[in-house]
Amino acid sequence: MINKIYLFLTLLLIIATIEVQSETKVILLGTGTPHPNNKNRGPATAVIYNNRVFLFDAGSGVMGQISGANLPITGPEATFITHLHCDHTLGYADLILTTWIMGRTKRLEVYGPIGLERMTNLLLDSYSEDIDIRINGLERELPEVYKANVHEIDEGVIYDSADVKVTAFRVLHGSWKYAFGYRIDTPDKSIVISGDTRPCENLIKYSRNCDILIHEVYASERVQIEDRPGGELWPQYCKEFHTSDYELGQIAAEVKPGVLIVTHIVRMGADDDEIIGNIRKGGYEGDLIIGEDLEVF
Repeated sequence: MINKIYLFLTLLLIIATIEVQSETKVILLGTGTPHPNNKNRGPATAVIYNNRVFLFDAGSGVMGQISGANLPITGPEATFITHLHCDHTLGYADLILTTWIMGRTKRLEVYGPIGLERMTNLLLDSYSEDIDIRINGLERELPEVYKANVHEIDEGVIYDSADVKVTAFRVLHGSWKYAFGYRIDTPDKSIVISGDTRPCENLIKYSRNCDILIHEVYASERVQIEDRPGGELWPQYCKEFHTSDYELGQIAAEVKPGVLIVTHIVRMGADDDEIIGNIRKGGYEGDLIIGEDLEVF
């Protein structure tokens, strides 16, 4: 009898251990900027919890990166868009249509700022002939499934299902009226994705003591007037739309994340050592990683 009780308690302990070990992973699908670069694709990040995939932004090449990361090419459980700048959405049509062609059997669930529904409808309209032939031609793709259920959001909890909670918060990205960062909470991790933003109190509020902070940055010592139309406004643009390496150091020093992952780097010639050095000058002494495409955390 005692042996049976011991075996039963051991089994319960094993089950509890397996549940505790449920692991949240982050995969950087794209860490680039609008500058074309085959090493760093457009902004996109996957958060995976118990084999459930959540996608944040859909920059250029997103479906190729999803395939390269061995994630399901039939699409994520939900997609979240930070704002409607083209470098964060150039892969959106690819995401919608390719996942459908590859066997998606229900509509994509997509969350993002006001304007996302209009963008979605216009993209699908532009591919109307393609969609018609794929449905009514020899491929016989599932009708209606190609569409996306778009949820235009405001600040607050926007997704809460089976131990995954996603909270949207407003950030300041120049003249964009609607731009968001996201905090993702699972039983074992808290992850914050800044989106594109200049320093703002809201980011600090939602990021305090998170396990992983994924944040954009520009090289503060490289900002100068660019040789292009409107180039004289470039320093002002950087200041109003983005966060400098020094400013990021100040933010991270206050937020105190478990690890800071730097992505979407506007380098202007700066190397990793320069970026890291200026983040350190800002006061951050914790773990720091310069993110690269397809890295897993």
